[in-house]
Amino acid sequence: VQLQASGGGLVQAGGSLRLSCAASGSIFSINVMGWYRQAPEKEREVVATITRGGSTNYADSVKDRFTISRDNAKGLVYLQMNSLKPEDTAVYYCNAGTILRSYWGQGTQVTVSS
Repeated sequence: VQLQASGGGLVQAGGSLRLSCAASGSIFSINVMGWYRQAPEKEREVVATITRGGSTNYADSVKDRFTISRDNAKGLVYLQMNSLKPEDTAVYYCNAGTILRSYWGQGTQVTVSS
């Protein structure tokens, strides 16, 4: 499984961005997909995850602001980010999990200016 993330950028506080991640390869082996982020000098943390069946989980810090969705047939996962805050600034990583292992995409930078 290979993952290609896109959609990061610079946005003002209160704005919105939509991240996309395209999986290729054995996409039908993917169970859970998710987005993680890592801010400078901080550990990588989970932002949101979604199962193949559509069950979602969110970090408390992004609940009611971010929405994760996926298209199983196309191997796509999205993260709609609204009401962005400066503390959301980080490199965002796409993740896909199969029963054998976890895969990571390259990061995409999200910068929120105050």
